This record gives sequence, structure tokens and C-alpha cells, in this order.
Amino acid sequence: MEPERQHATGDSATAREPSFPDAGSAPSDPRELDCLYLEADRIYYGFARRCGLSNCAYWMMYDIERADGPIALADLTSSWAYSKQTINSAIKSLEARGLIELSYAEGSRRNKTAAFTAAGRSFAERYIVPAQDAERRAFCSLAPADRAAILRVARAYTRALSAELERMEALPEEDGPTAGPGSPVSAHIDPGR
Repeated sequence: MEPERQHATGDSATAREPSFPDAGSAPSDPRELDCLYLEADRIYYGFARRCGLSNCAYWMMYDIERADGPIALADLTSSWAYSKQTINSAIKSLEARGLIELSYAEGSRRNKTAAFTAAGRSFAERYIVPAQDAERRAFCSLAPADRAAILRVARAYTRALSAELERMEALPEEDGPTAGPGSPVSAHIDPGR
């Protein structure tokens, strides 16, 4: 196991903090960014578990809270990189626990929405809203220019990464890996993320 991956699992005995270059040099290894994303994922994963939720269920509750009312299940499934099966399992578990209720969207017999039950609203007030407030405080603790730079750079990086992966996928099979089932590329894509 690579040291960075050990860090993401929280094994502090063998974890290695990412080494960041000094301010005068520009990093060229995106694994440093991966480590930061994995650390953020680890923080949220731990918080979700302390709330008694799976990671996916936590994010479903988060989105329902942000919607401030019923939200279409199609919106929940399209805003996350989780598989539909993972999201459906999370939704079913939240419904079984009495935290959300599903109903058909007005005028539809196919499209469903999710909304908090009274117990779900109470749960959200205890766990989800304070976590959203903590996120806001953490983000706003940064200088305004730093907040703007983070968002600008993250968007640019995401666009560049997407373009590079699309370019790679467009290569003929003999020129490079494709993202088909069982390919080296698809083996590294985590659909549950």
C-alpha cells in the first residue's frame, strides 16, 4: 500500500503527511492534491459514522437539508458520483430509519421526491446543520482572496483533468488504456465516490 493511501485510512502509525514543496517551487505531482481530497473525505466519513450514517446517506441528508424542502430523487442521484445502487440503498436506509419520506412529485406517477420526516428534521438540526455551519466557518476563516483562489483553481484543475481523461479515452486501444470494463483505467475509478 502506498504511504498516501495509508494516510487516507487514518492509520496514524504508518501515515505519512504529504510533503509540500517550498513556496518558491511549483509542485508537479497531483498526488499531493489527491492526499488533500482523501483527507477531506476521511474527515467527512468519520463524521458521518459518528452520526450513525453511511457516507452516502450523510450526503443525501446534506442535500435534502440544503434543498429546504422536498428534493427530486433525480437531483440527488445526479449531483453525486455514487452509483445509483449506492444512492438507492442510502435512501432506503434513511426511509427505513424514519428520517425521510418519499412521495411522488406533484403531477407525476414516476418521479419521486425525498423530504425529512419530523425525526429527520430533528436529526438534521442536531447533525447536518451544525456540520454545514462548521464548513462555512472553516471556509470563511480563510482570507477572501484565498477562498476565491481555491475555487478558481479547483474549477480549472477539474476542467483540465476532465479534458485529459477524455483525450486519453479517445485514443485507439493500442495507443492507450480505455475506460471499458476490466481495463486498467476503469480499475482505478471508484464508482462509490
